[in-house]
Amino acid sequence: MTWTWRYLEAGGARAETEELPTESFTSRGDAESWLGENWAELAEGGVGSVALMEEDREVYTMPLAAE
Repeated sequence: MTWTWRYLEAGGARAETEELPTESFTSRGDAESWLGENWAELAEGGVGSVALMEEDREVYTMPLAAE
């Protein structure tokens, strides 16, 4: 099972840029820990929210900044 993050712009469109990391993880906990360490850098790079993906299934979406 593979866990990844999908990056979304502030309006909800998928953020497609080569500068964003393309990490994959073997556990949900590893994916969430990685995000905890890197969310601020992602937000500074223009990511408005992230979606945790388990293979092709979206588990949840979370904003990176307070609204």
